[in-house]
Amino acid sequence: MRLDDGKDFFSCEYCGSVFFPEPNDDGVRVLGDAVEEKCPVCSVGLFQAALLGHRLLYCQRCRGMLMDVDTFMTTIEDLRAQRETPAEIPHQPDPHELDRHIRCPHCHHEMDTHPYGGPGNVIMDTCENCELHWLDYGELRRIVRAPDHQYVE
Repeated sequence: MRLDDGKDFFSCEYCGSVFFPEPNDDGVRVLGDAVEEKCPVCSVGLFQAALLGHRLLYCQRCRGMLMDVDTFMTTIEDLRAQRETPAEIPHQPDPHELDRHIRCPHCHHEMDTHPYGGPGNVIMDTCENCELHWLDYGELRRIVRAPDHQYVE
């Protein structure tokens, strides 16, 4: 079985069949073994994964996600388009979350910990050098479930 770039399934070169790994509770399909990059929170290997066909790196221990800026935006758009529950007003973030200092799994520079500029009241980590976002477990869900600014009066 082969995993092609940009795909969220494996294909057999011999018979042409495809295999889609089952998504976990987060909707993430883990697509293989750990890669070289380590989780910035728990220091275990990240795994190639996909969410709605968008590729990312995923920590199976803490369930955090590392994705590039473009993937982050298109994933939010796609998840919001599929949202079946009404928007939820998220709780305020803990200001102590801004004190965290984690390193980018790719370049190992310190990531910028900052409030996400969109909805969801999320504190996120960004590597400006690599254009990568680290999302802790539940943060993507909070962003997706929050009301759009354009619909809030």
